[in-house]
Amino acid sequence: MAKIKAAVIFGGTAREHELSLASAAEVIQNIPKDKYEVVCIGITRKGRWLYFPGDVCDIADGCWDQDPDCTSAMLSPDPLYRGIITIENGEATVRKIDVVMPILMGKRGGDGTIQGLLDLAAIPYVGSGVLASASCMDKSHTHMVMDDYNIKTAQWELITQRELNRLDKCCLEIAGKLGFPLVVKPANSGSNVGTSFAENAEQLLAAVKIAFSNDNKVVVEKYIKARKLEAAVLGYDQPICSPVGEITAPETVYDPNNFNVSTGDDLTIPADIPEELTKKVQDTAVKAFKALGCKGLARVDFFLTEDGELLLNKIGTMPGLRKNSVFPKLMERMGYSHEELIDDLLEQAVDNADRTY
Repeated sequence: MAKIKAAVIFGGTAREHELSLASAAEVIQNIPKDKYEVVCIGITRKGRWLYFPGDVCDIADGCWDQDPDCTSAMLSPDPLYRGIITIENGEATVRKIDVVMPILMGKRGGDGTIQGLLDLAAIPYVGSGVLASASCMDKSHTHMVMDDYNIKTAQWELITQRELNRLDKCCLEIAGKLGFPLVVKPANSGSNVGTSFAENAEQLLAAVKIAFSNDNKVVVEKYIKARKLEAAVLGYDQPICSPVGEITAPETVYDPNNFNVSTGDDLTIPADIPEELTKKVQDTAVKAFKALGCKGLARVDFFLTEDGELLLNKIGTMPGLRKNSVFPKLMERMGYSHEELIDDLLEQAVDNADRTY
């Protein structure tokens, strides 16, 4: 039987470039080679697409794009080809692709852009589609959908570019509504770059300006002193949720990177919480997954406040996929080896390619 041709797309121009490389390297190493023929496509920091035929270790080391055998590549949006076009010495070659695993995080990757291109090409791919990817990337949209579905999040306000000419007044109004301390974030950012902590009006104004340098919308949230709970959701029609984990790293000061860990070293599974709360986290994670139209996989982050209130923080539609990352570690507790998880993600993508949601 012919092997399934699986393309792994990695790298990208977003700040999560290195995280993407680390995840891709381990995914490629663990794809069942008796079942899949792997095609590696890397995107450089400047946005150049390259077919990479070299050693997977070079991906993890970040030197993959220096390989002399790399050739220019592009994903054809024409469904007639359903594949990657490589160009060498002026000649184009089409490499047919059966399924794509787009291991891209952040802007111009995990925000629905690559998903739209794959939809045009009619190639099945792992993970959520355009709308869900974009909605989970845009924190204001995540908040709005959660509000509509009565899923609690931190109190929040949105500032758009239209309000730049009254920014001082806008910040004072928000401070009056939410009080301090506050967390200020670019609405669209896969990582926490541009995120700041504000304890007074002067800091708030400065934080908003920093956030605007990273995006054209800014989300201001009430700072929540809380435990950090994690859940992994897998599937399509009937998504399943993992056991609940907890990030247990000590937090003496506000850490804007508390949900941007590249490994699960600080993850405790299961979280030390009552059984009924575990069930609530799992049910809420699946409810949010469905509400946002997610598919395939997602990592769902929660706050558990000091008075026992559960708040959804964010949903990552393409979480880190290193064996020691949070999502695979949570799924491992459900009995999935790293190889089995990757195989299942690819299989589900192919099986559900023709479904309309």
